[in-house]
Parts: sequence; structure tokens; C-alpha cells
Amino acid sequence: MRLIESLKKKKIILLNIFLTLYVGTNLIGGERGLVSYFEKKKIQNELVKKEKELNLEINSLKKKIILITNNDLDFLDMLYREKLKYGTKEEIIIRIR
Repeated sequence: MRLIESLKKKKIILLNIFLTLYVGTNLIGGERGLVSYFEKKKIQNELVKKEKELNLEINSLKKKIILITNNDLDFLDMLYREKLKYGTKEEIIIRIR
């Protein structure tokens, strides 16, 4: 009887050790572990930053579209001078880049 009881106790201890190691390794390194969490958090931060940049660019383009559709003469003048390299004889065009 004592032999059977001691074996049962050892099985429970070994089972507990195995389960603890399994849960511990999956908590740290598994697909849903801490390492994966920090990698996904980094990717999320990069995507949020990229989204903000794209939103700023979209807003800028929307403003330019509104200026073009309203026939804003100053903006149109600036566009064709910049794109077509147009100027009068008295003007000196300096390209800065």
C-alpha cells in the first residue's frame, strides 16, 4: 500500500512540474507569449505612425484639390511656374533643392 501511494504522489509531482514548465515556456516564447506580444506592439506602433503620415498627406492633397477647383489664381500661378519652369523675361528663377 505504501509503495502504491508513494508512486501516486510522485506522479502528481512530476505532472505538476511538467505542466508548470509547459505553461512557463508558452507564456514567454509561444505564439501568444511575451516575445510575440512585444513584436506585435512594435508593428502596431509603426503602422499607427504610418497612418498619421498618410492622413497628413491626404489632408494636404485635399486642400490642394479645393484650391484648384475654386480656381485660386495664386495657387494656379504657383503650380504652372513650378511645373513648367515658367517666368517672364525680367524674373530670375532660382531652383533650390
